[in-house]
Amino acid sequence: MQNTGQATSTLSTDSRSIRRRLDLQASALMVLFCIVLGAQQVAIKMVAADISPLAQVALRSSLAAVLVAALAWWQGIRLRDMRAQLGPGILVGLGFAAEFLFVAWGLNHTLASHMSVFLYTAPVFAAVGLHLWVPGEQLTRRQWIGIALAFGGMVLAMAPDTDIDNAGDILWGDLLGLLAGLAWAATTLVIRRSSLSEAPPVQSLCYQLTVAGLLLLPATVLLGDVGRIQFTGAAIASLTFQTLVISFAALLLWFALLRRYFASQLGVFSFLSPIFGVLFGALLLGEPLTINFLSGGSLLLIGLVVVTR
Repeated sequence: MQNTGQATSTLSTDSRSIRRRLDLQASALMVLFCIVLGAQQVAIKMVAADISPLAQVALRSSLAAVLVAALAWWQGIRLRDMRAQLGPGILVGLGFAAEFLFVAWGLNHTLASHMSVFLYTAPVFAAVGLHLWVPGEQLTRRQWIGIALAFGGMVLAMAPDTDIDNAGDILWGDLLGLLAGLAWAATTLVIRRSSLSEAPPVQSLCYQLTVAGLLLLPATVLLGDVGRIQFTGAAIASLTFQTLVISFAALLLWFALLRRYFASQLGVFSFLSPIFGVLFGALLLGEPLTINFLSGGSLLLIGLVVVTR
């Protein structure tokens, strides 16, 4: 175990080299990451009648926190290591908890596809913040144009239908999705501007999941959502997917990439997630595909190419 800890320390030291631009491997991994996260809102919405969105987020965060803590121990990370970065760790945990509180709350009002789009405004906010406050993350004029194209395409892809029902309720849910995106962007900035930038990915994720579980589980109990939980087959399958794939494997992959590549490029690349989110919403929840989505999605992809080529 001591050798494992030394190896982890060595890897952490070696990772302090200058971050790289996206290569083919990183791009492929980001596509996989975006597919998984695009399915996230749909997975929550599909079983909302059995388990409330807030209860799902609280349960998956708590279960994944146990898995990540075990992995951190196996890698040689001890309590003294966690205490050494407790300040920024609590901050990223609060940001993570706020992000998914807004997601869970918003999904009670809006479509899963809408939540996917507004949640992934985070890269825009993060890219601007990184440009302003993190040396080496400055965007070029071409990349700014790419961000504008990608953001414009995202907005066009989800332009509202004038015949949509419950427009006011959906607008409120969309606003909560936007706040979730802001919380995600703030978390990214805290990581990059603190010692967590060079910490093992499992350590950052442990802070996030633990704080989220500690805050959201009591909230679920106070709101009475625990008493309404029905562990149907679909609910168990969804929770398993959310815990093992989204909250554990996918987020570990995100932090690993964040340590090796420019966060601004990684963030903008994740504009693909809303596209997958809308597609999954259409296929699994029957949410409509429109000409706005098809044209906006094409413009979004052009913006991604401009930023990451």
